[in-house]
Amino acid sequence: MNPHAKLILITSLILGTTITISSNHWMLAWMGLEINTMAIIPLICKPHHPRATEAAIKYFLTQSTASALILFSSMTNAWSSGQWDITQLNHPTSSLLLTMAISIKLGLVPFHFWFPEVLQGSSLTTALLLSTLMKLPPITLLLLTSQSLNPTSLALLAILSALIGGWMGLNQTQTRKILAFSSISHLGWMVIIILYNPKLTILTFALYTMMTTTVFLSLNRTKILKLSTMLISWTKTPTLNTTLMLTLLSLAGLPPLTGFMPKWLILQELTKQEMIPAATIISLLSLLGLFFYLRLAYHSAITLPPNSSNHMKLWLTNKTPNTPTAILTALSTFLLPLSPLIIPML
Repeated sequence: MNPHAKLILITSLILGTTITISSNHWMLAWMGLEINTMAIIPLICKPHHPRATEAAIKYFLTQSTASALILFSSMTNAWSSGQWDITQLNHPTSSLLLTMAISIKLGLVPFHFWFPEVLQGSSLTTALLLSTLMKLPPITLLLLTSQSLNPTSLALLAILSALIGGWMGLNQTQTRKILAFSSISHLGWMVIIILYNPKLTILTFALYTMMTTTVFLSLNRTKILKLSTMLISWTKTPTLNTTLMLTLLSLAGLPPLTGFMPKWLILQELTKQEMIPAATIISLLSLLGLFFYLRLAYHSAITLPPNSSNHMKLWLTNKTPNTPTAILTALSTFLLPLSPLIIPML
């Protein structure tokens, strides 16, 4: 892609995200979401492959539906209350439509079908943008309107997302699809706590973004797209594979790694809110995700494949230093001791 075109698209993505997260008016927020959608589509179909084109069309159709629902919801609310302020969402129909629209934007269950397919058709760097930066505007809208939304429906969406995200990821062999279902599962954890402690949702999203960025950068460096390739990538970058294993275990939420912190704090907050059944269910559902993270970690750390592979062996490559990945890996694995400093801020 032309560097100038890429610069314009990345700038548009940042601009669209900034407009949405800083606006109080529904039309401005909607405009920011549209700028984001228009900017990411050329990046999705950049590889000039039928699967990439299919992913771009699927993304465009789902995001257009969600944007139309957001516009309809805000207009219905403005018609009944005379308010275009995002925080003044009082009409019950508008609340229901907005919950559906944001669920489609984020890829929450049962509106998740587009997300793994779009990630599978995108390059690793575009998949990283779709999993992190593109989630920020809808999460912000959900934070601003959460007090007007139905708590039961949000809890149901969250538990279903944790269930389907863990369950559907069990049988996958493509790394991008596994990370897509991981994203759906993590979104369930963010949504279940958003009504009771919005700051905890922000912390969970920030840590998830950091860990996912580390995983995607590591996979992009070794060009791993499937588990069978990961089995024989040890000879190429042994140190990177070891740190990738630690980051994956952190993403699973195992102590004493960084990923344990948000899960621990969310379960603690749910218990304080006397939502013990929800806390029990979502903690049990995290075991489903733990299985496929352990599977990925095992594949990344194994030195000899247990069976013959059709892939060409990957030998040592150019060892140029990769400082961003190194810094992100350190943060993704060793932040748990700082939790006494973070907890008072919540």
